[in-house]
Amino acid sequence: MGWWEVNADTLARSRFVVSPLDETLACLKLLHAGVAAHPGERAWLDTHRPAHLRRMAADPVTALLVDAGLGRGWNADFLTPVPVEGLSFEEGVARIRAARPDEARAGLTVSVGGPLPAALDRDDLPERAAALLEEVWAEAVRPDWDRRRRVLEADVVARTAQVSRGGWATVLDALRPGTRWLGDNRLQINLRPY
Repeated sequence: MGWWEVNADTLARSRFVVSPLDETLACLKLLHAGVAAHPGERAWLDTHRPAHLRRMAADPVTALLVDAGLGRGWNADFLTPVPVEGLSFEEGVARIRAARPDEARAGLTVSVGGPLPAALDRDDLPERAAALLEEVWAEAVRPDWDRRRRVLEADVVARTAQVSRGGWATVLDALRPGTRWLGDNRLQINLRPY
């Protein structure tokens, strides 16, 4: 299982952040996987996935970048800069675009769990990732952002209430399947070995 060491000071400074960039990456993952968790996602996929599949078919290098960047269970680090409260989508995607090419390739190597395909041995990967996320934002996330933001903010309120009722361990145990507080400063983040 994958776990992080989280000391009390880190936990005390932790907070929930609504991030348009993170929501866009989550939508890219959904478009890529094509598997809906509920009927609302199914309708959204039916609307937006055909254009995404056409875009990937027209640009095999970016399609390979998405395959590698979303990896088998770990996203490439350059695609997931730490969220900052109040950061706009444009400011967030600029952080991806500014990633050094060697850092992007190193992160992709970790996410695929081995050597990168030769087609990804190039310096434009941060730019390609940023451009794709801008397209997903403009076409599939931004038109519905106000509603999405309200849902995410309501989730933050609900999780904050959980902290007051059961402490951080209760919240961490309920974040997603495979995530739970192990004690001794350890947070299990998934069930995979990395």
